[in-house]
Amino acid sequence: MSFFNLFRKKPLGTILQQGGDGEHSGLNKVLNVKDLTFFGIAAIIGGGTFSAIGNACFSGGPGVILLYVMCAIACGFTAMCYAEFASRVPVSGSAYTYAYVSFGEIFAWIIGWALLMEYSIGNIYIAFSWSGYFTNLIETFGIHLPEWLTINYKSAHAAFIESKAGEGLLAWQNAPSVGGLKIIFDLPAVLINILITYLIYRGTQESRNISNVMVYIKLTIIVLVIIVGAFYIDINNWTPFMPNGFGGVMGGVSAVFFAYIGFDAVSTLAEESKNPQRDLPRGMIYSLIICTVVYIILALVITGMVSYKLLGVSDPLAEIFALKGVKWMLFIVSIAAVVAMTSVMLVFQMGQPRIWMTMSRDGLMPKKFAEIHPKYKTPGFASIITGLVVGIPIFFTDENFVLDFTSIGTLFAFVLVCGGVLMLSPQSEAELTDRATKGKFRIPYINSKFVFPAIVLLTLVIVNTYIPTFFSETFDFSNGKLATNLPMIAFFILVLVMSILAFIKNLSLIPLLGLVSCCYLLTGMAVSNWKWFGVWLLIGLVFYFAYGYKNSKLNKA
Repeated sequence: MSFFNLFRKKPLGTILQQGGDGEHSGLNKVLNVKDLTFFGIAAIIGGGTFSAIGNACFSGGPGVILLYVMCAIACGFTAMCYAEFASRVPVSGSAYTYAYVSFGEIFAWIIGWALLMEYSIGNIYIAFSWSGYFTNLIETFGIHLPEWLTINYKSAHAAFIESKAGEGLLAWQNAPSVGGLKIIFDLPAVLINILITYLIYRGTQESRNISNVMVYIKLTIIVLVIIVGAFYIDINNWTPFMPNGFGGVMGGVSAVFFAYIGFDAVSTLAEESKNPQRDLPRGMIYSLIICTVVYIILALVITGMVSYKLLGVSDPLAEIFALKGVKWMLFIVSIAAVVAMTSVMLVFQMGQPRIWMTMSRDGLMPKKFAEIHPKYKTPGFASIITGLVVGIPIFFTDENFVLDFTSIGTLFAFVLVCGGVLMLSPQSEAELTDRATKGKFRIPYINSKFVFPAIVLLTLVIVNTYIPTFFSETFDFSNGKLATNLPMIAFFILVLVMSILAFIKNLSLIPLLGLVSCCYLLTGMAVSNWKWFGVWLLIGLVFYFAYGYKNSKLNKA
């Protein structure tokens, strides 16, 4: 095995032939820019809106809107990188395909394996959250499911061990047993996964129509929440603006970033787009702008209605109206949450089979994953396997475990996409003009030679001025703080290296800022997250060397 074969790159012409009118055509091209924008909104506005926004506001107070803007800018840079790749490589596969073109096969495999965490494992968390809101919704109609059918086994067992009163303990005490094993599982989470798997198996057009209807419903209800909530705003709740300082604002970075996960799922639908080179970039950027505006207004409304100290709950939109005694809005918010999370699951579960389909085309996964259903024109086998990957862990895992996986895998994908564009993007205005093609998206070239080092110096001055203890705490290695501070130290080294490269190689500024901003967000991940991420990558590499490396079409060629 040659070391250099690990970095073999797939020719762009081959990828376009496989995904276009060549050897692997067959998907229905039915999506326009409106559909893609709505798929983006469907993916973004979901669990992050109805749950994560509460923890973010609790940590940062009204000042959390600054973090939403910062994450939107970081995701905006990344979206432009995705858009550039989507314009150059208009086939399914998302960041996996882009990494294959720019970095080589081993990185493509790693990113495809990491995306499994975002699309499939992330859907396990959303299925659990959906179940909670759905159970509350049917309770309003007098329908009660026994506790052992509304909670996962792991959470119920933990509640029993800790003798913690509540749903988990009741489930453990009342659950039937078979051979000494308690029958406890989250029935609504299982059923919604089966329904979503059926929809994506049947076809893109059916999924599109349902997704668009759900986007209209949840946007209408969110606007209603904002309008009704505006009448209960007390501007005194906006003072102080940053009650826990800027450190408190940054403490909500994981919750806020989780709210933006999803816009990249649009790029997996390239082969089902009527005009992917024009519509994919627009769909991603339009959906990101719309959702950012919604988040900022929503954050201002909920922090204005009640004190930020009351928002550290899993259902903040329901909580604010419960505290204000507006009971009729509780019912509407529950409907919105169920609809929102259903649409998120739909988009994510459409993305995963298409990544597997693309990896199978390349020989990195068995051929069965690339099969297109003759009637429904969807990757049928891959869709069923995705449903199993989401559905089976529902029986034995819990929300907290899968949530840790989702953000770190997604950020890792974002970093490689920005880095890939940085390697492929033109390094001068003349080169951009020569290579540009009418109708294709290209990131505007801004020479970072002097701009990026200046931004770095200005940022250091601002941080040192407003957070004087930041650097002393970062370089404090006493009492076992090395492991905690190591990601930030690695980030400083990365920024220094990229500043030197920007000066020497005249790198394009926008993908460079996307790379650095996503790497900064990665520094907020806990040490345990990195450990699990390392284990996950190790499992993926074992599979690659056991199957993918020798069966790769580039290896056979």
